[in-house]
Amino acid sequence: MKARLVVFPIRGRNWCFSRSIDQSALDAQSSQTPSTFNELWKKISSPSNENSIGSNAELLIDFASNKMNRAWTGLEKAPPGSFKNKLYGLGLRLLARVKPSEIFLKSISKEVTKVEVTFPSSFNVRLVRRRLRHIALRGIAIHKRYFYGSVSLLPLTTAFAVLPLPNIPFFWISFRTYSHWRALKGSERLLQLVSDSSMKQNSSVATPNRSEHTDSEKGTRNSVGLSLVLQPSKELEELIQCGNVHDGLGKCIVANICKTFDLNTMDVLKYRDST
Repeated sequence: MKARLVVFPIRGRNWCFSRSIDQSALDAQSSQTPSTFNELWKKISSPSNENSIGSNAELLIDFASNKMNRAWTGLEKAPPGSFKNKLYGLGLRLLARVKPSEIFLKSISKEVTKVEVTFPSSFNVRLVRRRLRHIALRGIAIHKRYFYGSVSLLPLTTAFAVLPLPNIPFFWISFRTYSHWRALKGSERLLQLVSDSSMKQNSSVATPNRSEHTDSEKGTRNSVGLSLVLQPSKELEELIQCGNVHDGLGKCIVANICKTFDLNTMDVLKYRDST
């Protein structure tokens, strides 16, 4: 599976790292996840199943995540003013605190075998590549620590089950455990794809495409191995130049960038507003 990443400065030293929305990939990934306990058991216990324990564990986690997403959709459709609607509002406030880098790293699944990185044409290829490597290494260090921390809190939150109310702390810590684990795996996958140690042998120059903008000065596209393609974009450069990167790009400019490159506007704005 190929993932298209868009990288650009959004405010001062804050850079935005986001993956273009690929609905077909999302549908394919959701179709592979079992929706019922019977389907889950059949996949795990099937005689033809040669998956390792780790793969079965990921299948179980994806199944639980799918159930949580459906429950969240039910809260979203709850009548205004109801208890479920208030829980949904609380959930939105908690989700607003999730770092945008975590959302980005979670989008790099194990199925991704190639990344196509689009960045402003005036930026140096090595700088963009170092930035990607840095966010991957930082993600491994941070999310590994927070993952184990969240796991250690799970037994404590089960004590709230005695209360005649939904165990919100347990569900939140469970979600954070899953989220940090996904971000950790995404960081490891991104580092593997970006790292040059195992890909220098296959480094080449990507074939230009008429539908894409290339660096006007160099007129080339840089490809590192078969897993990473770095594509300077003059169109993205022109959009950024319409605003002030030092003070932060305006909402209109961010909206135009997101529309052009199929990005999630709310996630991108988080990079601008984060400290």
